[in-house]
Amino acid sequence: MTNIKLYNKISQIGLDVFDNSKYYVAEDANAPEGILVRSAALHDEPFGKELLAIARAGAGVNNIPIDRCSENGIVVFNTPGANANGVKELAVAALLLASRDIVGGINWVATLKGQPEVGKLVEKGKSKFVGPEIKGKTLGVIGLGAIGGMVANTACALDMDVVGCDPYITVKNAWSISRAVRKADDYDAVYAQSDYITYHIPSLPSTKGIINKENIAKMKDGVRIINLSRGDLANIPDLIEALESGKVASYVTDFPCEELIGIPHVVCIPHLGASTPESEDNCAVMASEQLIDYIENGNIRNSVNYPEIVLPRTEANRVIVLHENIPNIITQISAALASDNVNIESLLSQAKGNNAVSIFGSNDSINEAIVADIAAIKGVVRVLVR
Repeated sequence: MTNIKLYNKISQIGLDVFDNSKYYVAEDANAPEGILVRSAALHDEPFGKELLAIARAGAGVNNIPIDRCSENGIVVFNTPGANANGVKELAVAALLLASRDIVGGINWVATLKGQPEVGKLVEKGKSKFVGPEIKGKTLGVIGLGAIGGMVANTACALDMDVVGCDPYITVKNAWSISRAVRKADDYDAVYAQSDYITYHIPSLPSTKGIINKENIAKMKDGVRIINLSRGDLANIPDLIEALESGKVASYVTDFPCEELIGIPHVVCIPHLGASTPESEDNCAVMASEQLIDYIENGNIRNSVNYPEIVLPRTEANRVIVLHENIPNIITQISAALASDNVNIESLLSQAKGNNAVSIFGSNDSINEAIVADIAAIKGVVRVLVR
């Protein structure tokens, strides 16, 4: 029985992917080979030598110690795109919330309870909450991944002029973006043209604080900013200063913080981006399927620390080797298998930075001595037999 430990409440639809005769999936699972997690912080959690992989039911993985996992040959998965539609829909709402003071208007109407002639009071006071339409305005999209691309396409359908920039866009994501989306060479070009700017990028050392005084100065006066990605993309003091001066007309974020609560022209949403039943189900199913395929076959899809590698199963056994991306190591592994009279039927190797994975398929039996020989090769991090 393979143990899978849960660190959060995971959608039952995702848990149903596991075969109960082969897997024990629960919060009290001991010595787990796999972990399923949503938002729980794992940085201080001890990982046993049995742990093979961690699957995050969501896109962000800042709650997982990636470097420690890589050092110990633990593959970390996420689920890009599984919650994209939920976040996209919230981004559409955010565009409207950034344009008109809908929240302020709703809160003001609530104060009219018990007053006579509410209808007349509404007609008299509604001018305080007016705002522009989004049609014909320019939306700048920073990051054109699964979510950013969907937001860009939807904005085009809403008759907005859309300009986007993503230096790291994949071919797959590029194919999915409407031809109506104009490509900017850099972020500065997006800042200069946009009436609205929406961020869809991860939190990295290079992106933290990207919404700062220097970049805001490059934007149009009265720009409206949407951040549904990560709270730390914004330098809060710089942002508040820009809001107070009117340089930034409004800021809508899915990541409230104490400093922003109560600030005029700020709408703080309580992290609802992926909080839909559909998103939670999709993420859970995707995370579970990826975890199972790795544990059973060594295939890797959507890992943040190891390369994508998928080898169809045509042989009886396979050796999965996680190793450093260094010269001659595949030759050494092949030689170790040959010295133990193991014939290689199939072979696939991929690398991602310093981390690499090689899968060797064979119809010969693989014993512990063979595993020990491969594990002794310099640069080998982990050896699995499946």
